[in-house]
Amino acid sequence: MTAARLEAVVHGRVQGVGFRMYVRDVARRNDLVGWVANEPSGAVRCVAEGAPDALQQLSIALRQGPPGSFVERVDEELSAAAGGGFSRFEIRSGSHPGD
Repeated sequence: MTAARLEAVVHGRVQGVGFRMYVRDVARRNDLVGWVANEPSGAVRCVAEGAPDALQQLSIALRQGPPGSFVERVDEELSAAAGGGFSRFEIRSGSHPGD
């Protein structure tokens, strides 16, 4: 199975509600690698690589969010995995324009 890459920006009440930890936990349960970080705009950005079905599970989770969050919209882009850049899924501090 060919690995894929999901880049997503989640808008809404998604900072200060445990959203990054929630995304990390979902990603790790689905054997994905990559990162999640808060954006200065108040959004949360994530980049994940792995099996397409696992990325679909993450996409669903991004739209649900943890208790206390309110997801207004999710901007997503799927592509082929860049490969080799990530060893696990982690929370990054600060803003990250991408990899």
